[in-house]
Amino acid sequence: MKRLILIALALTMLFLLACGPSVKVTRTSIDTTTDLSGRWNDTDAKLVAQEMVSDVLSRAWYDEFLKSQGRSPVVIVGTIRNLSTEHIETETFISDIERELINSGKVKFVASKDERAEVRDERLDQQTQSSEETAKRLYEETGADFMLQGSIKTIIDKVDNLEAKFYQTDLQLIQLENNEKVWIGTKKIKKFLEKNKYKG
Repeated sequence: MKRLILIALALTMLFLLACGPSVKVTRTSIDTTTDLSGRWNDTDAKLVAQEMVSDVLSRAWYDEFLKSQGRSPVVIVGTIRNLSTEHIETETFISDIERELINSGKVKFVASKDERAEVRDERLDQQTQSSEETAKRLYEETGADFMLQGSIKTIIDKVDNLEAKFYQTDLQLIQLENNEKVWIGTKKIKKFLEKNKYKG
C-alpha cells in the first residue's frame, strides 16, 4: 500500500512539473534594442546619455571655458531625480552619462560625493600605513568646475487598450563658482503601446 502511495505521489510530481511554466532564455547582443514592456529601459538610458552629452559638449560654454581658462573643464554628475510614474534606476543612467563624458576626451571628470568618501578614507589610511614614497598627499584633489543635474519625468495618456508614454529628461550644467546655468538640455521619448484585450 505504501509503495502505491509513493508511486502515485511521484507521478503527481512529474505531472505538475511537466505542466508548470517553462522559460526559454536566448542570449542577445547588448547593443540589441529591446522594449518588452514599454517602460524606460537600458536602450532609452544609453540613447539619452549619448545625445545629451553630445549636445552639452557642442555648446558655447565649452569653447568659452577653454579660451578663458586654457584647459579642459572638470565636470561632476550630481543628482538626477526620478520624477516619473515608474521605477527607474537613475544610477544606471548616471553611469551612462559619466561614461560618455569621460570617453569624449573633452572634459576631465571627478568622482561623485559617495565615491570621494571612500577614496579619502584610503588616502588617510595611507598616511600611516604606506611608505612615504608611495603615500598619496592630502589636499590635492581636483575640484570640479561644473555640475550636471537633472530629472526624468513622464506623461501618460491612456484610453481603453491604447497607451502613449512620454518621457522627458531635463539636464542642466551649473558653474560651481557662481551658480550660473551654462547649459540646459531636454531629450524626449514617446512610446505607443497597444495591449491586446483578452477574448473569452
